Amino acid sequence: MTAGIASGHPLTSQVGADVLASGGTAVDAVIAGALMSMVVEPVLAGLLGGGVLMVAGLNHQPRVLDGFVQTPKTKIGDPEVKTIEVDFGTLTQAFHIGPGTIAAPSLVPMLFDAHARLGRIPMPELAAPAVDVARHGHPLSGFQAHVFRLVAAILKATDGSRGQFCADGEVLKEGADYRNPDFADVLDVMAREGARFVTHGEIAQALLALDGHHLTSVDLKGQAIWRTPLMVTRNAHDIHLNPPPSLGGVLCALALECLPHQAGPTALADVQDLINRLRQDIRLDDSPTEAANALTHLPDLKKAMQHREASRGTTHVSAIDAKGLGAALTLTNGEGCGHVLPGTGIMPNNMLGEEDLLPGGPVSWQPDTRLATMMCPTAITTRERQLVMLGSGGSNRIRSAVTCVTSLLCDADIPLEAAVLAPRLHVEDGSLSFEDTSGEAHRVAILKHWPEATAWPAPDMFFGGVHAVARDPKGNIQAFGDPRRAGDGRVI
Repeated sequence: MTAGIASGHPLTSQVGADVLASGGTAVDAVIAGALMSMVVEPVLAGLLGGGVLMVAGLNHQPRVLDGFVQTPKTKIGDPEVKTIEVDFGTLTQAFHIGPGTIAAPSLVPMLFDAHARLGRIPMPELAAPAVDVARHGHPLSGFQAHVFRLVAAILKATDGSRGQFCADGEVLKEGADYRNPDFADVLDVMAREGARFVTHGEIAQALLALDGHHLTSVDLKGQAIWRTPLMVTRNAHDIHLNPPPSLGGVLCALALECLPHQAGPTALADVQDLINRLRQDIRLDDSPTEAANALTHLPDLKKAMQHREASRGTTHVSAIDAKGLGAALTLTNGEGCGHVLPGTGIMPNNMLGEEDLLPGGPVSWQPDTRLATMMCPTAITTRERQLVMLGSGGSNRIRSAVTCVTSLLCDADIPLEAAVLAPRLHVEDGSLSFEDTSGEAHRVAILKHWPEATAWPAPDMFFGGVHAVARDPKGNIQAFGDPRRAGDGRVI
């Protein structure tokens, strides 16, 4: 077992495993997996969305390829925006949809750039399995049917979305035959013609023909950007994170710097609360790069921790190949804007409507700016030539999911599966939510410090989905997909 992949769907993992078995690189595997995820996880991933790729390995310096979305260069006077609420059962979250929430996508240029530099298998071969499943269909999984129900208001918002995701007026149910032949044609042509088919050609024209958005043809020609990761060291583990303008990597780095070793659940909650308050105090969202530089040099950060007073659609693919190259790709379509572009089977993103990205609302963005994503594909390396590639979906919960799992891997030296399965918690706006799955003592300890905390009776997709692959110094591989998001891990 010399290679592995973990993702949010068995078909995604299978196509990636097949690529690895045929001699493809980890980058080939996550690209093939990403294309398949757009077919089998259609709410969580889309061609006109954004993504961030981390690459690292035994002979490869960690690098990040930023393919996240960009704000349009200009604003129109009357964009089309609608507000809906998603009920998670314990909490609700508001989302904005409509053409006025579509940000300029960079995912396709990112995939082709990564493939040109680090791929080995031709793109048409990588896309072929996704094309086949989109054209001929597959049974909708129970988890994806659950996601459909959560965002039913979006999937039923227009005639086009109802035609794609509904039957008899309701969203498709588990086991329904889900297919998207228009999208199969798009993937097939794109794989043969290249990124320009999407950024300049027919797909760009279909998007621009939609009324009520801010985009121009110039917005759709954006490129992905290579960056040097942000790095922190913990217990001889170098943790490489998504750098500014990402918010997720900065917040994870700060939490890991503040978190005591072998920390209990209350310490982790306290750290998250501290970082949230610092984020607000120095207006981190307004200038992630400038604020991050200041934060990472605050000498009293840990001291502040010691004196604490009581007080969304994304998916991920991780892979490591037989030569020790790792790739971790997080991609998102938001929840989708509610419109399907005619003849394409594509629902564009709604990233300008994400309150996690734009707390001031869908009209608060500044033109021509890379949005500060929470996505945080992560690489962990050691001098002993260990390698872990991981990441998570989960909107604003990405940072807490990555921090929880990473701290366990670095501090406790436990198997990958145990670190992913461990109960999670998340602090937002001074309120704590936690998975109440570790017994009475764990619950009492949390409620003593956080008496108004919300207990979730079982692991839940709310707390993200960390799909991870690890390679030990002898070359042995572990791969584990988070069951919170129907994850699937495979080794070959």
